[in-house]
Amino acid sequence: MKTLQCTNTQGRIALFPGSFDPFTRGHESIVRRALPLFDQIVIAIGINPDKAGFMTMEQRKEWIETIFTNEPKVKVVIYTGLTVDVARQHNAQFLLRGVRMIQDFETEMHMAEVNRQLSGLETVLLYTLPEDSHVSSTIVRELARYGEDVTSFLPSGAPLDLLPTTKNTLK
Repeated sequence: MKTLQCTNTQGRIALFPGSFDPFTRGHESIVRRALPLFDQIVIAIGINPDKAGFMTMEQRKEWIETIFTNEPKVKVVIYTGLTVDVARQHNAQFLLRGVRMIQDFETEMHMAEVNRQLSGLETVLLYTLPEDSHVSSTIVRELARYGEDVTSFLPSGAPLDLLPTTKNTLK
């Protein structure tokens, strides 16, 4: 097993990776609840070449930065490649992940073990609050494409004008 090698003088840093297309109120809840646990949370927007994006990478980054504009402990980056590599680049010792349902737990458990073997990174799982367990980026994208009002699934303060197909349909 490899161990994570970093000279971290910045404290406990967690990397919260995902596609965040878009970043929902469930994602926001995970970050806000994790803030007391870490000195810094790096929200890492991963580029998946196999997926067509709903929002551009730059839109996602601006969206998340706007939500956390008054939170100095949150940093937002865009990355390609392995999550463990971006964690090393940012001196993260932890991966932060959210779990909505039992299927998520099984997937996250397997990924956590692989990441620990590759790098020594520990994964911290936070369970989604019950009121957000049905919220997913996939559902938000689908509803938005059909012109439905998705504001109840999104963080307050999110720049709604960045959503591609909902500019004129949000109430």
